[in-house]
Amino acid sequence: MPKFLFGYHGGSAPESPDDQAKVLAAWMAWIEGHGAAFIDPGEPVGQSNTVSASGIAPDGGPNPLTGYAIVKADDLAAATAIAKGCPILEDGGTVEVAQIHEM
Repeated sequence: MPKFLFGYHGGSAPESPDDQAKVLAAWMAWIEGHGAAFIDPGEPVGQSNTVSASGIAPDGGPNPLTGYAIVKADDLAAATAIAKGCPILEDGGTVEVAQIHEM
């Protein structure tokens, strides 16, 4: 079964402990709701740089990555359907879905 990378962009970190608990619960419910599809539920990521031939863009450039996950699904449409339920969407973020090609 093909694997897909979910690249999370945007969203924000909740500030209060209560909000943190609610956000974590929403993420865990989404991940657990898809059973074995999540090969690696991923993690948030920190500060980054985007490196190109023209130089280095600090802070990840114009659309920085804020986290990732790896899922398995029948095809891109099925992986995209899983991504549609991601809690980051409720916080104004996006999910980039890309198939991982085995080498």
